Amino acid sequence: MNIHRSYVSYAVVLLAIAGLTACSKKSETSVTPELIGGVRVFQTANQKLPETVDMVGTVRALESSTLSSQIMGTITSIAVHEGDRVRAGQTLLIIDAAQLGSQADRAHASVVAMGQQIAAAQSDAALAASTLKRYEMLKAQKSVSPQEFDEVESRSKAASARLAMVHSQEGEARAAESAARTMQGYTRIHAPFDGIVTERKVDPGAMATPGSPLMTIEKAGALRLEVSVDESLLSFVHAGASVLVKIDTLGSEPVNGKVAQIVPSADPGSRSFLVKIELPTSPALHSGMFGHALLQRGTKDVLIIPRSAVIARGSMQSVYVVGQNNIAESRYISAGNPHGNEIEVLSGLSVGETVIDSPGERELSGKRIEVRQ
Repeated sequence: MNIHRSYVSYAVVLLAIAGLTACSKKSETSVTPELIGGVRVFQTANQKLPETVDMVGTVRALESSTLSSQIMGTITSIAVHEGDRVRAGQTLLIIDAAQLGSQADRAHASVVAMGQQIAAAQSDAALAASTLKRYEMLKAQKSVSPQEFDEVESRSKAASARLAMVHSQEGEARAAESAARTMQGYTRIHAPFDGIVTERKVDPGAMATPGSPLMTIEKAGALRLEVSVDESLLSFVHAGASVLVKIDTLGSEPVNGKVAQIVPSADPGSRSFLVKIELPTSPALHSGMFGHALLQRGTKDVLIIPRSAVIARGSMQSVYVVGQNNIAESRYISAGNPHGNEIEVLSGLSVGETVIDSPGERELSGKRIEVRQ
């Protein structure tokens, strides 16, 4: 009897638990999702966009010059620093080469001495010529012997030859003086054009040697982006064509450049060609900046959505997708390149899905969406 009573009690407990569970499930299934009204949505779709290749390059001046020394000597002074603007002909650096000054002085002294020798030689030649004329008259009168006439004639020819030789030596002396003055001019390094000093390789007190670089100057004015283009893409590049260029330090918005030159010789190692792209003038643009040229090679289908639909939380980006029964769910996406007020979606969405636009800070996951018409 007691055993039967225990079984009955156990059954009653099980029935009570089952009843409570059923009530709980019933209450759960009876919860109605919150309704959010006035929400604007859009259907995802592909768009045809230009297919571009990103080519990395460096901004450079249209013209640059690396100045070097043509003589050996100690650098005594440098008048400019990196970043300074210079004018054409401005003295930038002075080299102490005292021996060049001494050589120029000696060459000038030789020119002066040769001038004095020319005066003496001219006097001798004139005297010898007048003497020869007198002896010619005497010879006609048979007043001098042939031997005496030959001696006078020989002296006249020797005087003329000496005068010609001294003139030649004077020319050599003047050439030596000119060369010495030219070498002396190499002690001062001048700016070849108006520009900016981009690199200074030496300091005062350093020894300059022939061919050693001293500083680099880039011509003021327009700049260009120099990029390497693989030979497989060269057919898409044409001189004078417009190319979009992005400069990292100037922001994400590209600027319009123009292909100015395609160097016809390929790099034997990379099999690439150097392409020079002219850039628009901008005070914020400087030589040495890092940039990208976006080369177009056809079109591609890209899934594009408004930027206003994207929710950014740290490094993660997501959107709200409206699914079955108009229930919203959060979906993480991988975003690509921006295009004005729109952005590419690389993964996380498919064509034809319904996405909520401008969700703001609202939490919409699991809520029923009433679409605004």
